[in-house]
Amino acid sequence: MSVDRDEVRDVVAEVRLGKPRALGRLISWIENASPALPMIMKELAPDTGRAHVIGLTGAPGVGKSTTATSLVRAFRLRGQRVGVLAVDPSSPFSGGALLGDRVRMQEHALDPDVYIRSMATRGHLGGLAVATPQALRAFDAAGFDTVIVETVGVGQSELEVAETADTVLVLLAPGMGDGIQAAKAGILEIGDIFVVNKSDRDGAHALVRELRSMIALAERGPHDWKPPIVSTIAYQDRGIEDLLDAVERFRASQVATGRAKARRVARARREVENIALAKVRAEFRLNGEAGLDDLAEAVSRGELDPYAAADRVVVGS
Repeated sequence: MSVDRDEVRDVVAEVRLGKPRALGRLISWIENASPALPMIMKELAPDTGRAHVIGLTGAPGVGKSTTATSLVRAFRLRGQRVGVLAVDPSSPFSGGALLGDRVRMQEHALDPDVYIRSMATRGHLGGLAVATPQALRAFDAAGFDTVIVETVGVGQSELEVAETADTVLVLLAPGMGDGIQAAKAGILEIGDIFVVNKSDRDGAHALVRELRSMIALAERGPHDWKPPIVSTIAYQDRGIEDLLDAVERFRASQVATGRAKARRVARARREVENIALAKVRAEFRLNGEAGLDDLAEAVSRGELDPYAAADRVVVGS
């Protein structure tokens, strides 16, 4: 469905006023890769760069949705407007979000200062949906102070969240795999704050000790941030205030060292690169794909080297 400039401007104007239906419509355009996306991003640009994005990641079953719900409750008590972008696996039938975290956060459904949206990965690896950066811009323009991004689950392909969020919370729980497995998954490198949830269970103290030992082994400069470990029981809201305090300390540290700005610039750079590469791929599919088979055959016969073939694809000769 085509969208004209006036319609985009009208919807963006309503988004700036914090109207949830307009925000939902805008995110749907983004998620469905509307041809009007460049126009939408241009309209949103002046109103972005303010929201604090918190990435929430961890293995399935550690309590990400429960923790997100408790965080929303705590942020609201501090007077903040909060958005939640819950990235779900895709339905193999519809391509839409499968788990529906909104169902698990119903207590906030009637709060006008909370907006919860599920977004499908649609087969994209990395724990986030392709449209996540643009959707975050929409939340930002709508005036949310904090946006929580909950990923599908942690693992080797989940590290994208570290490139998208201002603060990354890594959740673990006793009985969900030990700290060594966490290290293998690569999460020790992406976590700004580690959260041991379900800390009333057996093995919680051992998990904290193991994490503390491995964090101590990491190489850091004298002024580098050392990730704290916060123990929580999210379904009882226990430890959530301690977690928010850790988030605020991390933010203050990042601002003081200039790393908060550097992180956002790096994030914008990756977004620009990804959009540019997507345009190149689209252009190639339109104009050059037919000739790729001929080039591939020439390479396979040794008549052409792969670098020369790639040059021909890029310059179109």
